[in-house]
Amino acid sequence: MRAAASPRTAGETIISDLGVALAESDSSSARSGRGPYRLGTRQPDSKPQSTNLRPSSTSDLPSEFLIFLEIKWINWQHQKVLLAIARCRTAALGGHRDQCSDCGHTAISYNSCRNRHCPRCQGNARLRWLKAREQELLPTRYVHAVFTLPRELAPLALQNKRLIYNLLFHASAETLLEIARDPRHLGAEIGFFSVLHSWNQRLQFHPHVHCVLAAGGLAPDHSRWISARRSFFLPIGVLSRVFRGKFVAGLRSAFHRGMLQFHGNLLPMAEPRAFAAWLRVLFRHDWVVYSKRPFGGPEHVLRYLGAYTHRVAISNRRLVALSQGNVTFQWRDSAHGNTKRLMTLEVEEFLRRFLLHLLPRGFMRIRNFGFLANRQRAILLPLCFQLLHGAENITASPASPPTHQTQSLWNCPVCGGTMHVVERLTAAQLLLRSPPHPEQCAA
Repeated sequence: MRAAASPRTAGETIISDLGVALAESDSSSARSGRGPYRLGTRQPDSKPQSTNLRPSSTSDLPSEFLIFLEIKWINWQHQKVLLAIARCRTAALGGHRDQCSDCGHTAISYNSCRNRHCPRCQGNARLRWLKAREQELLPTRYVHAVFTLPRELAPLALQNKRLIYNLLFHASAETLLEIARDPRHLGAEIGFFSVLHSWNQRLQFHPHVHCVLAAGGLAPDHSRWISARRSFFLPIGVLSRVFRGKFVAGLRSAFHRGMLQFHGNLLPMAEPRAFAAWLRVLFRHDWVVYSKRPFGGPEHVLRYLGAYTHRVAISNRRLVALSQGNVTFQWRDSAHGNTKRLMTLEVEEFLRRFLLHLLPRGFMRIRNFGFLANRQRAILLPLCFQLLHGAENITASPASPPTHQTQSLWNCPVCGGTMHVVERLTAAQLLLRSPPHPEQCAA
């Protein structure tokens, strides 16, 4: 069953409203969303009260947005994502009628799009993922490490997303596994998962992976658990240099096998000498690898992971206003003490930045490595629990039950009782009904 709908906040329809206009811009495409899907997607009486409020429907878009209907760089993948976001929690995707088991109150809930680029649909997916990971968290401290690609690689990465992202995953994972196995550092087999992010706070292209690791690992003979030092895990300088070497070696190999694509300004790099000269530039400075000192146990990790696993380029709470052809959003300036600032971009530039971060089709953005890898987890993870429960000086406590549970039901807004689905509704059926009032939408 798709997730139930909830009323959109002031920031939540900015991308959606822009997506409606752009996704429907190709009038010759059967997938453009014209026809009945344009109807009933917003409440007809929700007109903007000032130019600082976001439009409530496609027809409410100010006239200056009509020029963006002719944007030529919008491709089919962009249209698909924007149209999914525009239809999310609307009559276009159908819904269901819910009834309270106590007082009999009824409400119509719209379905969600479940697109992984939709800012609205990640909450339930995150809770489901955290629930599944709860039993895999070891009773020990954890470490957070970040591997970042230098800005010189950004143009090439945009033209070869799948290859560069895969290389980023494998180079960072092999670096951690190799350095951790070295007896001079930890001398253990570690386990961790990595999450790909491709943006910074200003929505610019900034590929990096977040790795969350148990602060320790299995001895080479799997006879004991080796814990890392309390204030130190692995040397950052060594990680940075090894990561750079492995990534550049993978890039060189991909070039020789003809797997890299070069277009536009990068076309001269297709010549071997030019590519070799460009690779030498990547060795002029150390690459950024960041690692926090080991922090608390599983109960902290569950809260910590929620901020990284299912994020999209920009969350709804950061969207501030859509006014006079510009989008204003909040960003955090890490160079000046994480000061919160506002940035205003033209609509086309905002959408261009947002769409930079679409993942290749079928690409897995969360991956497991080491003793958490799929082929080893069933054997090695129980062994880790067994060794840790028998180890001494383990200060972390077992994972506590998460505070948020994934539920398919919601509470009645009138009496607080449980709402149950009593009728499934198609998009055509919903178009014949009045749109649900905000107070009748499911949470």
